[in-house]
Amino acid sequence: MTTTAREIKRALRAEALARRDATDPLWRAEASLGFAEAAEVIAPAPGTVVSGFWPMRSEVDVRPLMAALAAMGARLCLPALLDKTTMIFRELKRGAPLVDMGFGTKGPDETAAMLEPSLMLVPLAAFDRRGHRIGYGAGYYDRAIERLRENGQARHLIGIAFDCQEVAEVPDEPHDVIIPEILTESGLRSFAPPL
Repeated sequence: MTTTAREIKRALRAEALARRDATDPLWRAEASLGFAEAAEVIAPAPGTVVSGFWPMRSEVDVRPLMAALAAMGARLCLPALLDKTTMIFRELKRGAPLVDMGFGTKGPDETAAMLEPSLMLVPLAAFDRRGHRIGYGAGYYDRAIERLRENGQARHLIGIAFDCQEVAEVPDEPHDVIIPEILTESGLRSFAPPL
């Protein structure tokens, strides 16, 4: 019996997430604060729409990085799930109400403006040295990136992870989006030329 790419990804995801979950929460908090230093390297032009994400479980907390990017003039947005297949992005403004988005995450409510990010901070469960990523299995980001690129957006993708989430190789599937840069606590790593 042949093991499918989906089964391999499921196993790699579980292993990488177990390693991430095993890290000390205090270390994760300190490491997440360090991600904000990458704002100077990323350096979006003022007015650039940047999507982040509300951290769930043991994910990198990108809120300090998002705050640093906002201080540089970026417009921030967070994902919102419309249904079981569609993810959009709503503007995040200081003091605006946040609502439960499922999976333990929060985001702006339906009164917030819908934005299309050109720079996306992409969460992931695992990644390899080629910039291939494993998400959480639902395909929301793959579909959202494809839709945004059809509209000329999502030109700059940066995966967000801890070093412990790196795996030897992610199996290739036709629908996968390759992430040309991954930001970890070790810094920004480039894998392929940006599109």
